[in-house]
Amino acid sequence: MGRIIAIANQKGGVGKSTTSINLASCLAEKGKKILVLDLDPQGNTTSGLGIDKNRIENTVYESMIGEKNIEECIKKNVFDNLDIIPANVNLSGAEIELIDSEERSYVLKNRLKNLKDGYDFVIIDCPPSLSILTVNALTAADSVIVPIQCEFYALEGITQLMKTIELVKERLNDKLTIEGVVFTMFDARTNLSLQVVENVKDNLDQNIYKTIIPRNVRLAEAPSHGLPINFYDSKSSGAVGYRELADEVIAYGN
Repeated sequence: MGRIIAIANQKGGVGKSTTSINLASCLAEKGKKILVLDLDPQGNTTSGLGIDKNRIENTVYESMIGEKNIEECIKKNVFDNLDIIPANVNLSGAEIELIDSEERSYVLKNRLKNLKDGYDFVIIDCPPSLSILTVNALTAADSVIVPIQCEFYALEGITQLMKTIELVKERLNDKLTIEGVVFTMFDARTNLSLQVVENVKDNLDQNIYKTIIPRNVRLAEAPSHGLPINFYDSKSSGAVGYRELADEVIAYGN
């Protein structure tokens, strides 16, 4: 049975889409069958995997509002072992479309029910907010990975995210676990990055991945070429980091 992992943090710019794209691609590289689900109306994960988000017709939005079966929205073999359900700006309308639905928190869970067994991992890229879309992702997921940027305000908002996860666990999905926190954009040359890591470890009672994703120019360039880092620059420190994270994610399940 496939594992559904939500990549979540309501703070923007912490590396959610970067982690979704590159963790998924590195898991696929290791022979795992992967489905990426872009649940962010910005569609950065969609374009980061080489898909023109402005020209696609069947997206996660059409599935969530019941216009299409979710199977019709899958773009197959975008890379070896990697499929994606794309997103674009239309998804921002889902909040309004679902507002009167009694099952609005379970829509995504119900859509993925028959899909998850066809994959080893389903990776959901959440929007940078604690919206109904994020609640849907957490309700559908088995676990959550929280990317934290190594910067001064790293812990800001994390408390609220943890409360939301606990509420979802209590009321909507009692099997949900926090798989771990992953540090992103780490700059070993600065004391600040080191201080942030220590501060989070001291103040956050959660599993923290050993892998720390470095600040890396090649990692920043890759999305504009529509390529995951292991295809764009396989030997870069970013590629090494996400391969190591993929190993930890696989080991967590075992």
